[in-house]
Amino acid sequence: MSARTTRTRVLAAAALAVATLTLTACNNGEGVRDEGASAGTTSKPSSTPTSESQKNKETTTDAGQAASSPDSNSKPKDGKGAQNSSGSKGSSDSSKSSGSQDSGPTRTSCTTANSRMTATVVSRPLNHLLLTVTNTGSKNCNVIGYPAVRFGEAQSVPPVFEDSKPQAVVTLAPGESGYAGVLLSAADGSGSNGYTAKSLQVYLNKDAGAAFKPSLPAKGVYVDDSISVTYWQQTMADALTW
Repeated sequence: MSARTTRTRVLAAAALAVATLTLTACNNGEGVRDEGASAGTTSKPSSTPTSESQKNKETTTDAGQAASSPDSNSKPKDGKGAQNSSGSKGSSDSSKSSGSQDSGPTRTSCTTANSRMTATVVSRPLNHLLLTVTNTGSKNCNVIGYPAVRFGEAQSVPPVFEDSKPQAVVTLAPGESGYAGVLLSAADGSGSNGYTAKSLQVYLNKDAGAAFKPSLPAKGVYVDDSISVTYWQQTMADALTW
């Protein structure tokens, strides 16, 4: 190796050493330093959180608190729920009060417990008896069908004039009367098996329970096998037509 080459290498090594020392001095604070932000741009730390997640958390919390705080206008005043303020109780009371006002008068069957009966011999038409039943109760009552009559010791009841059947059931208001006619015997004397009866039992219809026992004249009434009755009628005239 030549002396020139050796010198060149020595100089290169010396230059590298100088560069290394210079770099070390800069890193030890003797080189360029960070002087910090300028006085005009100095910022203070914010006391209010600025992260987006924190803002969302606060918004959610505020909304929850608002939802959990009931509005004073929606709170029921009577403490029993908002339904009581709708007036449903009032409508229920009104329906109770109007329950039976439009149902009409109550009707039941006329019986010996709520009615009385009389038997009257009439002069016209001949040989006729008029039965009168009067409602003595406090409610309307019905007389249905035709009377089942038994004179004296008779074992059977007389038939009915079918043509006398009314178009509607006879209803008697308190104090009102209904009527039925009884043909006792043939006016021309054509009847047979006649006898004089001094007692009478009358059932309001063939299905009735207890019998009325209206009084007959003291001398009794003459009855033969022509005897027949009418259906119960609303008027006396209708009852004496047959």
